[in-house]
Amino acid sequence: MSLSSSLPDAGDRFGVVTRTIHWLTALLIFAAFPLGLIAHEMAEKLDQVAAQDQAALVARTATLFSVHKTLGVAVVFVSIFRIAWGLSQRRPGLIKGDHRPEALAAETVHYMLYSLLILVPVSGWVHHAATAGFAPILWPFGQGLPFIHQSETLASVTTALHWIFAWSLAGVLALHIGGALKHHVIDRDATLRRMWRGDSAVPSPRQPGHAAPMATATLLLALIAALGVSLTPTKPGATAGQAPTLAAAGGEWQVTDGRLSIEVTQFGNQVEGSFADWVAEITYDPDAPAGPAGQVIVQISVPSLTLGSVTNQALGADFLAAEEHPTAIFDAQLIKQADGSHIAEGTLSLRDQQMPLSFPFELEIDAEGTAHASASFELDRRDYGVGANMPDEKTVAFAVATSWELTAERP
Repeated sequence: MSLSSSLPDAGDRFGVVTRTIHWLTALLIFAAFPLGLIAHEMAEKLDQVAAQDQAALVARTATLFSVHKTLGVAVVFVSIFRIAWGLSQRRPGLIKGDHRPEALAAETVHYMLYSLLILVPVSGWVHHAATAGFAPILWPFGQGLPFIHQSETLASVTTALHWIFAWSLAGVLALHIGGALKHHVIDRDATLRRMWRGDSAVPSPRQPGHAAPMATATLLLALIAALGVSLTPTKPGATAGQAPTLAAAGGEWQVTDGRLSIEVTQFGNQVEGSFADWVAEITYDPDAPAGPAGQVIVQISVPSLTLGSVTNQALGADFLAAEEHPTAIFDAQLIKQADGSHIAEGTLSLRDQQMPLSFPFELEIDAEGTAHASASFELDRRDYGVGANMPDEKTVAFAVATSWELTAERP
């Protein structure tokens, strides 16, 4: 038999291409699955190790997660090619297709296996694209997905789906492997040898068909997906939503809208987040001459921070220590420059550390008397003892990009 004739499938055997794809998929799955479990267990232990060992553990955990995700992406493309190739081939029938209950079960398992080989990595990929965090996919094509925006809700749902699909795949694989061994050891037929060595074996004249196994697999997958959705946490993130609510601020100006955001760089990737709860007490005289024109006191509920998949780590004792120091305060004078620009000059109290902080900000008051202000500046996390156990910028960069914008009105 020539190589060209052995590449495609035939009615009584699997060709080289199908067998190569089959065992490549098996290799990827049996590598990705334990890597994911080990990385998850390591992530759970991050808060339990000594501070001097945490940076190294974070780096190892991120590496394992990155390899796990990259293998998952590879499974997606290999599985798509496998399905496309299978549709173009004359797939060999079951050797014992006339044993109807067993044949229906075998075909149902095959349909579930093909589906889960797509659903497991895709659900993980969507979660990766929907949330910001460490452990990038190791490829040069970006970390996002078309039409998938960062969303804590979507990330939470896809996390639950990825978990339930992954364990369902483990169960289906166990059935698939058990069936193959049963054929090889008990029935002593060529089912396993057809996929291992490409042996020829004539299938039985009667086959179970596709409609019943496909319908059964679809129903089972729908039930599994529904169970996964039902297991989704009611609030995304372990700490978001548990933050204390700050009392409303006084002042001459009342903030009607605004956003306080930060961006950190972890393992070379930007992770964006924001504080859900903060209040500002503002006094400002638009007609004041150059010099001090007002004051602002901003109180920030540190536990209200969401920072993608690294929220819990950011709020932990080695970083923002949100439980011990739940409030950050920026107290500053608003200084009007001779050219009409503005500077906020004061101190930022964070993690029981107080450091001077000064930055320019944009201010515009429209004809209705509504003020629109915004600013962008950088903080050095080391000034506040944030992540002191991670002195290497390859893990977490020192600079934290900070920005805010607000709309305020006089009552």
